[in-house]
Order: sequence, then C-alpha cells, then structure tokens
Amino acid sequence: MKLRVIIEYDEQTGSYAAYCPELPGCASCGDTEEEAIENIKEAIELYLEPDDIPLENNSKIIEIAV
Repeated sequence: MKLRVIIEYDEQTGSYAAYCPELPGCASCGDTEEEAIENIKEAIELYLEPDDIPLENNSKIIEIAV
C-alpha cells in the first residue's frame, strides 16, 4: 500500500513535521527530514494496527490486502 505523506519544515521549532492526509490525525515529526519520514512510517503502522473487536456469534473477521 502506498500513502502520501506531507513533510513540512517548521522554522520556529527547527524540526520537520510529517502527516498523512488520508489518515486523519496520523502525524509525527523529527529533527531531520529522514527522522520525520521514519517516524511517520511508524505512526502509520500503529494507526493501521487492528484493534480487538467484540463479535456476535454469527460474525467473523477476515483480512484483505489492498
């Protein structure tokens, strides 16, 4: 899966911000552009990590690849 990431340099803090517009609230930062990219990769992985879901007796969970 490929996702877009926006990287912005913040002159006030002297660091880089990174966010994924397709995943609301998924953002990170870093002292360097490379660090911000690594940190947003981790943030996206955590954002997409499945939560436990209580199921009814006639329900099941399947996984799909996109």
